[in-house]
Amino acid sequence: DGNFKAKKEAIEESDTYIPRLLALKPEVLVVTSDHSTPSLLKSHSWHPNPFLLFSKTSQADKVNRLTEKECSQGYLGRFQAIYAMPLMLAHAGKLKKFGA
Repeated sequence: DGNFKAKKEAIEESDTYIPRLLALKPEVLVVTSDHSTPSLLKSHSWHPNPFLLFSKTSQADKVNRLTEKECSQGYLGRFQAIYAMPLMLAHAGKLKKFGA
């Protein structure tokens, strides 16, 4: 709805739950969104979503902020949403062979 301040506060509040989630020792932790909603457009858009994936098999990169621009420069780069679940399952060791 264009309320940048409320959006920022909601994201910052969700950040406070990450340590509690990690304490549960999940096989995979993913932080993303279902769609982009840039404050300037005040509506859903076609822009890419940031995607953070953490697991014992994930690789660290130099991304320090969960933003669209920074995440596109990270280890996973940019990919279509249809590949999100296979990536999560692969990092959880739930696939016999990735991409087959």
